[in-house]
Amino acid sequence: MSTRKIFASAAVTLVISMSAVFSSHASLIVSGGSDAFSWTARSLLTGAAEGGTGSPSNLLGNSIYHPSYPAYSGVVGMLMDYGDGGRFVCSGTLMNDRRSILTAAHCVSGGAGTANPLSTTISFQPDGGLSPDERIYATQPDVVRIEVTDYFVNENYSGEVIDQNDVAVLRLAEEAPAWAISHDIYTEGDLTGLDFNVAGYGLRGDGNGLNSLNRTGYLREGDNMYDFAWGNELFNGFFTNRDTDGEFAGQNFFGFADVEFSYLSDFDNGLAINDTAGRIASALGLGGIFDDVGLGNREVGVAGGDSGGPNFINGLISGINSYGLSFGTNFGDIGGGLNSSFGEFSGYVPTFIHADFIRAAMVNVPVVAVSEPSMLALMSLGLFSIGASARRRKTGSSTQRSINGGKN
Repeated sequence: MSTRKIFASAAVTLVISMSAVFSSHASLIVSGGSDAFSWTARSLLTGAAEGGTGSPSNLLGNSIYHPSYPAYSGVVGMLMDYGDGGRFVCSGTLMNDRRSILTAAHCVSGGAGTANPLSTTISFQPDGGLSPDERIYATQPDVVRIEVTDYFVNENYSGEVIDQNDVAVLRLAEEAPAWAISHDIYTEGDLTGLDFNVAGYGLRGDGNGLNSLNRTGYLREGDNMYDFAWGNELFNGFFTNRDTDGEFAGQNFFGFADVEFSYLSDFDNGLAINDTAGRIASALGLGGIFDDVGLGNREVGVAGGDSGGPNFINGLISGINSYGLSFGTNFGDIGGGLNSSFGEFSGYVPTFIHADFIRAAMVNVPVVAVSEPSMLALMSLGLFSIGASARRRKTGSSTQRSINGGKN
């Protein structure tokens, strides 16, 4: 693990709106437990620097989380109308066919072939972007709004909160505005220990909990690191319920959905007591192999309204914001509840396992066969979208840097 200056006040969280006007489509909160572990999860940026991404005393938050343009012009706001006054918000990313938006399946589906929203409107930043105090869902004359005509939801998406198949592609009625930057997906394999950049239009906060006074719709961005996936072989199938031969033995730790390739980052504040990834690993007898206290002021976590937003490595979409997860105060959550505070996990769907599905759903983009990931294939280095990053774990053997099975 490389050394770096730690700021105890650092951290950011992306969140979903719970206001009277818009709310999270995935409002279901689920919980469970096994042995000494109990957890609460929700399908859903909050910042570590002073002021975070927003707080009651600093509504705009720290400027280090304000997006630059045109770099973030392809990150879109999504408004879904389900009828009967139910309107919900998510985030998404413009793909390089310029007609497709990559997002989380739970934004537009309850799983198992459930109906799509009555309508979905995609909102693009104007040329040059909105100022940090301007909300993309408000009446903004220069915001470009385009309707969705088709929905492509991964057929293996179960509707469960923790599901590595929580991915969908939406077809736009027309091409995106010319100034919006489009993105391809990251396909190099295992994400463990890689830094990434994350963005979204969700609620804001400062690591001590969400700032519920602020609505969604203000784009923010920050950084984090993929700590591990639930299928990391060092866990010996504890979370995935795989036996020594790799066979599935029934219900996993979180339910029945596929979770092996569901990746996690914890929201660190520079203190070991709130290093959830390290504490979880230690409880499983793995010592300090996953100990890491964060990136300092640029550290963020995701929250409501950030669902479907992108993770970037070198400008490529490496993951999709999917859910928030707390193992409680015993494992470092300072908030004592699922509120995107320090010590909570953010969960992501990796794009490399869904390359075929994503490309098949795009317009006039040839499908490129991607082989099923193997332990040897799942080793890679990368750069995150703004600035260089590197794998920070000490990976002295293939065992320490492999993921065993899984998807989403």
